[in-house]
Amino acid sequence: MITSDYPSTVVLPDTGRPCPSILSFLAERFPTVDKRVWETRIASGKVITENGDPITPDTPYVPLTRLRYFREVAAEPRIPFTEKILFLNDELLVACKPHFLPVIPAGPYVNECLLHRLRKKTGNPDLVPINRIDRETAGLVLFSMNPATRGRYHDLFMKGAVKKTYQALAHYPGDLDQTALTLENRIEKGRPWFRMKTAPGAINAITHITLIRSAGNRALFELCPVTGKKHQLRLHLSGLGCPILNDRLYPDLLPKKTDTFNAPLQLVARRLRFTDPVSGKPVTYESDRQLSLAAHFPDTRV
Repeated sequence: MITSDYPSTVVLPDTGRPCPSILSFLAERFPTVDKRVWETRIASGKVITENGDPITPDTPYVPLTRLRYFREVAAEPRIPFTEKILFLNDELLVACKPHFLPVIPAGPYVNECLLHRLRKKTGNPDLVPINRIDRETAGLVLFSMNPATRGRYHDLFMKGAVKKTYQALAHYPGDLDQTALTLENRIEKGRPWFRMKTAPGAINAITHITLIRSAGNRALFELCPVTGKKHQLRLHLSGLGCPILNDRLYPDLLPKKTDTFNAPLQLVARRLRFTDPVSGKPVTYESDRQLSLAAHFPDTRV
C-alpha cells in the first residue's frame, strides 16, 4: 500500500442537505473508494480535522468543517517526465507541467503529482496550487508559496484578471466560417462522472478561439478561455467539429487503456499574463513545451 506523503484537504459543503455523518459524506464524495476503506482509514487515524482532532465513523456532519486525510493506493503509476520551475520567489512559484502528470493527488496518483514533487523540491509544505490544468494537459501552473498572500493571487483568477493562452493541435474539417470566434455556452457534469457536457441554460463557459494555421485535416488553434470550467477547451473545440488530437474523452469516450505515454493530448497551457498583486508589476510567464507539430507543420515555430 502506498500512502501519500502529505495530507489532502476536503471541506464539508454547506448545501442544505447535510449527510448524517462524516463517514457518509466521504463515501458519497469519493464514489470510487469503498466505504469500508474509509472506515479503516478513520480507525487508523488517517482522517482528522484541520486542528488534528481524530474523528469516528459517527462524527456528525458539520458544514464548512475542514478534514485532512491521507490518500492510499495499492500501486501508483510512475510518470517518466519532469516538471520545470520557471519562476520562484517568496510569494509565487510558476511551474511547467508535463503531459500525464496530475497537479494534485487524484485517482491512482498520490505522490506522483506536481504538488508533491514541488513540495519536495522546495521544502515548503504550505505550497498550494492557485490554478489547475488537466492531467492530460501540459503547461503552466501557478503555486502560492506564502499563505499570507495566497488570497491575493486567487482573487486574480476569481476576478478574471489573468489572461490565459493555450494552444491545441486538432482535427480540422476545413469548413470553419471564421478564423477567429468566441464560443459561449453552458457546461455541466456529464456521464460518466469524469466527463462534462454542454447543456441549455445560462452561459458559464466562454472561449476566444483563433485558427493559427491549417494543413489538410489538422489545425493549430490558439485558445483564450475567459472562464475556467472543467474540460472547457476540449469541449469547445470538439463542439466545433475540431476535437483535439489524442483526446480520449471528447467527442467520444474511448476504452480505458494503460498509459504508454506515446500519444499525449495535444493541448498546452502556453502563457499567463497578469499584474502581480504583491509587486504591482505586469508579468508574463510562458511555457516552452512543444506540441507534436513537426509531422503536420514542419516549418512552424511556436
